[in-house]
Amino acid sequence: MNVVIVESPGKIQAINRYLGPGYTVLASYGHVRDLPSKDGSVLPDQDFAMTWEVDGKAAKRLSDIANALKGAERLILATDPDREGEAISWHVLEDLKRRKAIKGATVQRVVFNAITKAAVTEAMKHPRDIDMELVDAYLARRALDYLVGFTLSPVLWRKLPGAKSAGRVQSVALRLIVERELEIEAFRTQEYWSVEADVSAGADPFLARLVKHQGKRLTKFDLADEAAALGAKVAVQAAAFTVAAVEKKPARRTPPPPFTTSTLQQEASRKLGFSAQRTMQAAQKLYEGINIDGETVGLITYMRTDGVSSAPEALTEARSVIAGLYGKDYVPESPRYYKVKAKNAQEAHEAIRPTSLERNPGRLRLEPDLGRLYELIWKRMIASQMEAARIERTTIDMDSADKQTALRATGQVILFPGYLAVYEEGRDAPEPQRGSGLDASWADEDGGRLPPVKEGADAKVLAARADQHFTEPPPRYSEASLVKKMEELGIGRPSTYASILTVLRDRAYVKMDKNRFVPEDAGRLVTAFLEQFFRRYVEYDFTAGLEEKLDLVSAGDLDWKALLREFWTDFHAAVGEISELRMGQVLEALNEALGPHIFPDKGDGTDPRACHVCGTGRLSLKAGRYGAFIGCSNYPECRFTRPIAASSAEDGAAESGDRELGVDPATGNAIWLKAGRFGPYVEEIAGDKPKRASLPKDWPPAGMDIDKALRLLRLPRDVGAHPEDGGMIVAGIGRYGPYVQHNGTYANLSSVDEVFEVGLNRAVAVLAEKRSGGGRGGRGASTAALKELGAHPATGKPVRVLAGRYGPYVKHEATNANVPKGADPAALTLEEAVALLAAREGAPSKSKRPAARKPTAAKKTPAKKAAAKKPAAKKKA
Repeated sequence: MNVVIVESPGKIQAINRYLGPGYTVLASYGHVRDLPSKDGSVLPDQDFAMTWEVDGKAAKRLSDIANALKGAERLILATDPDREGEAISWHVLEDLKRRKAIKGATVQRVVFNAITKAAVTEAMKHPRDIDMELVDAYLARRALDYLVGFTLSPVLWRKLPGAKSAGRVQSVALRLIVERELEIEAFRTQEYWSVEADVSAGADPFLARLVKHQGKRLTKFDLADEAAALGAKVAVQAAAFTVAAVEKKPARRTPPPPFTTSTLQQEASRKLGFSAQRTMQAAQKLYEGINIDGETVGLITYMRTDGVSSAPEALTEARSVIAGLYGKDYVPESPRYYKVKAKNAQEAHEAIRPTSLERNPGRLRLEPDLGRLYELIWKRMIASQMEAARIERTTIDMDSADKQTALRATGQVILFPGYLAVYEEGRDAPEPQRGSGLDASWADEDGGRLPPVKEGADAKVLAARADQHFTEPPPRYSEASLVKKMEELGIGRPSTYASILTVLRDRAYVKMDKNRFVPEDAGRLVTAFLEQFFRRYVEYDFTAGLEEKLDLVSAGDLDWKALLREFWTDFHAAVGEISELRMGQVLEALNEALGPHIFPDKGDGTDPRACHVCGTGRLSLKAGRYGAFIGCSNYPECRFTRPIAASSAEDGAAESGDRELGVDPATGNAIWLKAGRFGPYVEEIAGDKPKRASLPKDWPPAGMDIDKALRLLRLPRDVGAHPEDGGMIVAGIGRYGPYVQHNGTYANLSSVDEVFEVGLNRAVAVLAEKRSGGGRGGRGASTAALKELGAHPATGKPVRVLAGRYGPYVKHEATNANVPKGADPAALTLEEAVALLAAREGAPSKSKRPAARKPTAAKKTPAKKAAAKKPAAKKKA
């Protein structure tokens, strides 16, 4: 007997089938051991000795593995083919050694890049030992993360109340977001003008741009105001132009390589709107396998990789599929081979690709997220092996008779689409040119096809226009652009990006606005604190350098404990220095670092830190139980407080103090608008327990009145009874914004105003969309119905056919019954469904087993006569 260990239980069925009898496949369910979340798990004074703790659930799984090993000939560790997979194999083996469960079994490590029969059986032919260099790199990374987190986070808690944690990589990613916000806040827009003309040169008219005026080549800001632009426009209208040059240049656009982890996350964010976490969850399911015709099939190769190469057989198949679908003209003379350009790339694994390109996404029935992501991966792989697109770029230059004015028209046409027939890579918002504030539109002049024009032909201006423009600040980071930036800087690894971004959101260091990262005040504070007192450890080069050293460890070129010793010596000294600082010193340093943000210049020459309430105090950061806030130095005589950062409207409310909005006509209670530590809110004064409601982000305090306040205070509100079950649908504003809720399912609304206006039909529609997979699933979320069969003859409740993880099934109330294999769920009738449900309800199930044990439990109660009445009380409940 051979015992095979994989990470995910989703792989067991397929691998068991591939290997056949003589193999027992068990799952570790991911990591089985970790460092306990307490001090002392890594001991620098004892040469970085590490204490590992087995998770409670993992202990049972390890026991099952140990029992299966009794009498086994081989233990085959087949966890995922990356550092984490190598570490899991090592952890499993170490625990089994501790249990003395190995005995005479041979231990082997195998890796496969896809869950297919060919990949698995081929891997079994090439076993190896655990790669201890990869394990050492894992140990170094885990120790570093622990030492930074469990050393730095307590310093934050003591010196910066309200801060939740700091991490080796998460703090650097947060710094990127905060610095981009500072760039945006410091940006000053600049006006500029352009002049365009509709021109005809003996053929169809085309668009041209003014590029020379008064004998000078124009740069972006040469036409700085309307007067200059109108003068240039008049010159264009008055001039007689001749075509001075016509230039045509051929160009080629080559396809991008297949996906790596980071490029998949970027493209899924741009094209599908997926978060990095959502992308990786869907990719994991595609990798582990999907039920197709009763068989679990892995649809893509391993999804945590920074390699861009593909197996020879995959390239051959791609060329064959391309020829069949698009024709031989779309197949290049030889396969395309790619090399990764990213910093610190391992290239140890294949790119992410379909396990078989013959599985066209149009012919697969997959869950919505899986189908969309699979189609993206399939198209990218197909495109990567297609012929380049051939393009012709044309430039027409026109000069006035006196050579003082010149126009230029540019255009391009696609002569042969090549890979563009299948796929075009998405783009992030254009970055401005550093130091200039220029947006990309100035350089992007390529239009469409230009008409045939001859040199020397007269060019007539049909119409001219002067257009005003303004420079734009750099865009905030999206998930795609932030992952791209981190990869460019060499910060983190592909497998960590999703968790890093999730941690930043969970810690409330950032929020998402239109799918862009916006730093919260807590995030700004943490970043400012680290830059002031631990600057070296949030430097981009330092973090990237540490990643390079970890790669040296995995290559066997650096001892992992030597790396830890070098890091710990300086880091421990830095922590010791900050520990000696008083809270006042820390807050004053943050006052200076965050001054432009928390004490903006009023523009009237007055001190922005002067307290307007008492007139003599100075505003400063204060540390409170629930985090930092702005308070007056004359406390307790002056009790003025406000949040750290407020919009100008909020500042206005804070400066004017609390104000009464009116009286609730229903209760006669006074309604007040107040400025609190966590922002403005409305309050109804009613006895000892006033009712409060925070103002939504886009509701400025200056615009508040009694009607708005009462609407907020009366949330959540009942929308109406759901037509399917009669349960009440409720609308309200929660932590994640406006929502409607029914039976445990929450669905987002588009705006705060919709909370007060949404009707029953709209609420039912958005809830149905959420349950069908149109949004992130919540408790109570259900799958979209494949078919509505009607009301059950016994109960009148609906009977539906649904798509489940293991195939279609029939649902009625709490009973689910599988549709028989081979049966068409779309052809199922109500009578057939009722019969399936009846058979299911008659079968023994886990939910009925506890009832059989009730008499046993009842026998125990007479042993304690004083407690004899307790069972009866439970029955009433």
